[in-house]
Amino acid sequence: MAQKPTIPKGTRDFSQAETARRTHIFDTCRAVFNLYGYAAIETPAMENLSTLMGKYGEEGDKLLFKIMNSGEKAADPPERGLRYDLTVPFARYVVQHQSEIVFPFKRHQIQPVWRADRPQKGRYREFIQCDVDVIGSTSLACEVELIQIVAEVFRRLGVGVVLKLNNRKILAGIAEVIGHPDRLTDITVAIDKLDKIGIEAVREELAGKGIGTEKLEPVLALEGSFADKLDAIEKMFSASETGFAGVGEMREVLSMVGELSLDLDIELDLSLARGLNYYTGTIFEVKARDWAIGSICGGGRYDDLTGIFGMSGVSGVGISFGADRIYDVMEGLGLFPQAATGGVRVMFANFGGECMLQAMRLVSELRSSGIAAELYPDPAKMKRQMEYANRRGVLFVAIVGEDELAAGTVTVKNMVTGEQQTITSDEIRNTSFN
Repeated sequence: MAQKPTIPKGTRDFSQAETARRTHIFDTCRAVFNLYGYAAIETPAMENLSTLMGKYGEEGDKLLFKIMNSGEKAADPPERGLRYDLTVPFARYVVQHQSEIVFPFKRHQIQPVWRADRPQKGRYREFIQCDVDVIGSTSLACEVELIQIVAEVFRRLGVGVVLKLNNRKILAGIAEVIGHPDRLTDITVAIDKLDKIGIEAVREELAGKGIGTEKLEPVLALEGSFADKLDAIEKMFSASETGFAGVGEMREVLSMVGELSLDLDIELDLSLARGLNYYTGTIFEVKARDWAIGSICGGGRYDDLTGIFGMSGVSGVGISFGADRIYDVMEGLGLFPQAATGGVRVMFANFGGECMLQAMRLVSELRSSGIAAELYPDPAKMKRQMEYANRRGVLFVAIVGEDELAAGTVTVKNMVTGEQQTITSDEIRNTSFN
């Protein structure tokens, strides 16, 4: 018996329609990135393990896909791994190509990443990230520009979102104030899970590491406007220079954003930690407003990510759009445009002979006008051709039978409404088929 074909858990095949919709997301992101001056680069799917290990925290290291045998002896330890994200490879790229690039260096990258995570809805082992970063500047104007990009991408996609902001300096200040300045990583890793596991589980996780949450929980429970929360948290930081600096950065970002009149909901979320170790300043997370799913975009400021590759003192900031989760949101809310189906708009029925040749000529004219069109390949029964058009989601079926051929016309049927109209063959090139 033949083996039943399968794919690994956490990976997916994509149909033509799904691929077209995903491409709509990628093209939208790419157009906005280019509009803001972030040109594309690409890096390899696999990196040396020395590049990847130790950059994502203890939990992140456990999720790395290691390549066990890549041409060396099977007993040799793995030396390579599939990339976990696009940010660390980007830092490696910047250091390796520093003599070839101009700083500040702005780039975008749309490529797959891999994580050995437990597969579940909205969480996959292979998925595509759409990253946009600028490195070589400490200016908070860079953060503001990324916020503008977030607003514009989701405006074009039609997705209502909330942008949540925090600052790792504020989190460091909180760690100082509650008496655990040396346990920032433990604290951020735990509270980054707050939305997923709840305050009780966070309390237990931190208690297991000897960290009490009596002083932490009131901070996480603060309510009010962005400015109100900053005022409240600033009062705690009289003894924390780092925390005070983080509040100052947030105020400056908020002030600049306020000058832009962006159509974007922005909140200060003091539980937002972004568990990755390399973040040092502003951190971002975007949630869909009308669909229950995890974050669909996130990122932050990293002050010395290139330092791990021998190029110290180069600050950067970036965000990553989670295309797969964005897809789930848009699919769930019915936000994909009809054009993002990947199919043709017009199919010509095939009646054979001279009728077929005339249809072929008209198909070529439509394609020259930028309209996706095709000719059914065989002069089959009309019922079969119509069924094919329906299953493909074709919007219009064009008919050139003997009567139409003699009259120099085309009968066009709208497959959605069922309406038919007759136009001349000369008119077809000026028909929009919308």
